[in-house]
Amino acid sequence: MSSNSGKTITPTALSANESPMTRRELFRNATAVTGGAVTSVLIPGFVASTVSVADGHAAQTARVAGAPLLAAATNGAVVETTAGRVRGFVRNGIYTFKGIPYGASTEGNARFVPAVKPVPWSGVRSCLAYGPVCPQRARTGWAVDENAFMFEWDDGQPGEDCLRANVWSPGINDNRKRPVMVWLHGGGFSGGSSQELKSYDGENLAKRGDVVLVSINHRLNALGHLNLSAYGERYADSGNVGMLDIVLALEWVRDNIANFGGDPGKVTIFGQSGGGGKVTVLMAMPAAKGLFHRAIVQSGSMNRQLTPEMSAKIAATTLAELGITPAQLDRLHTLPYRALVDAGVAAIAKLDTDTARGAVHRHTKPWWAPVVDGRALPQHPFDPAAPAISAAVPLLVGTVRDESMSGIGRPEVELMTEADLKTQIGRLFGDKADALLSEYRRAHPNAKPFDVLSMMTGATVRQAAIVQATRKAAQNSAPAYLYQFEWMTPVLDGRPRAFHCAELPFCFNNVDRCAAMTGGTDEARKLGEIMSDAWIQFAREGNPNHPGLPKWTAFTAQNRATMIFDTQCQLKNDPDPEIKGIPEA
Repeated sequence: MSSNSGKTITPTALSANESPMTRRELFRNATAVTGGAVTSVLIPGFVASTVSVADGHAAQTARVAGAPLLAAATNGAVVETTAGRVRGFVRNGIYTFKGIPYGASTEGNARFVPAVKPVPWSGVRSCLAYGPVCPQRARTGWAVDENAFMFEWDDGQPGEDCLRANVWSPGINDNRKRPVMVWLHGGGFSGGSSQELKSYDGENLAKRGDVVLVSINHRLNALGHLNLSAYGERYADSGNVGMLDIVLALEWVRDNIANFGGDPGKVTIFGQSGGGGKVTVLMAMPAAKGLFHRAIVQSGSMNRQLTPEMSAKIAATTLAELGITPAQLDRLHTLPYRALVDAGVAAIAKLDTDTARGAVHRHTKPWWAPVVDGRALPQHPFDPAAPAISAAVPLLVGTVRDESMSGIGRPEVELMTEADLKTQIGRLFGDKADALLSEYRRAHPNAKPFDVLSMMTGATVRQAAIVQATRKAAQNSAPAYLYQFEWMTPVLDGRPRAFHCAELPFCFNNVDRCAAMTGGTDEARKLGEIMSDAWIQFAREGNPNHPGLPKWTAFTAQNRATMIFDTQCQLKNDPDPEIKGIPEA
């Protein structure tokens, strides 16, 4: 088994009942290593050792032959937090804690106001299972069999006591200072959770990089972004309480992560889709300044957020759906949460009338999102410029090729004709359609019509990432690195292409765990190692370069340097100039 430093560690013989994965990743005697420091923490049935090789990048774990793969002992993995002691479990040598409260319940009178720290507890709190997820509308993706097959969602249990954190670490109570990576889930600002996708599991990334992985749940939709500020000082922050939850979680990380083996001075926030949008917003929030030190935005460069006018309109429409007047706001604290969520869904449906252009021009679409309120969020995150308060924070940002459309559940897309393509492009881009299509056909003369349509609609998200990187680079402070994920899954005959979310199993090194997305091939595993190493190295140094990649040059407006993640990774300057005529999402 080799690390990025090129050193090779040979495992000793393993028991016959161990799996092939275990044979590759676990050793009977991890202390037989030269050139690195070894720290061991013993719990019943395990010898869990963290090995730091010369470059500090790789971590391996070991368990006694014949011992269980997973141990959850009463007096095993226990960590002291500011609210009380928590008990987790150990799997594959990684200490895992789930559902740790970082804030108090947000139900009743705690709705629509900034959250507070959790009430301390006595004794040891069991933190073995994920906590409640923020209540949200029912997922519609289950109705499409191929979607359900590939994504394998875990929708969890809803509840307003949802301010919970999950932690994966190679070592606890060991005085080590590992990089910390805080994951913010996707789903826009209205849905999703920290357990939603298999790819979010932090065990493999923590193991591979000797990092501490944290993921969280927080308030969403009307519960997190109903802007009631026009109705009294009590609700001055109501449009942004979902984001303020995340700030509270980052404060929890600052105050507690050292006992979980992490370095509070080396925190990376990263997220995809809506999670990338949350990272983007945090970079502009004064309350978050100093709580993180690197940022990764994946398919989520939401450079503008809601104006106060639009946010107020959504709130007023939601109150009308509930039949509540401004004089009756106290009712909002006693209604079932389901009524609030459903009213928010109905309000958005009433306001979202521009369905033909909504997917391409998402910044004009009324949706649950943070509001530029002059308080928690003083300005649009990256418009007209990158925020000065995060100028010193390195940024890694990128997209997948097929952001907006895929062939999942739609085999008929392979039959699309050129005439069909022109009709679709005309509907989406109006009088710019012919010129844009000409540019795309010049760049991709042999592409199937659906591939062209997919690339063109996805280019709105791509443009937003380029704008974000350009404005970050213009600060001439910390670097920006841009990527494009173009690897296409072999699953379902390749119809999904490089679909939205396709990169997630790779950056978490969960390729086999997410075989329904990746196929679990050797090619996919190799790319997973390359991508996860880049994410880990960025968290460690603020620079994603490592020996498995071509040299990754920082982005500038002149070079538009882009790392292409595919079967063969390569750095290209300005790889897709044809998108320049398409507006950002």
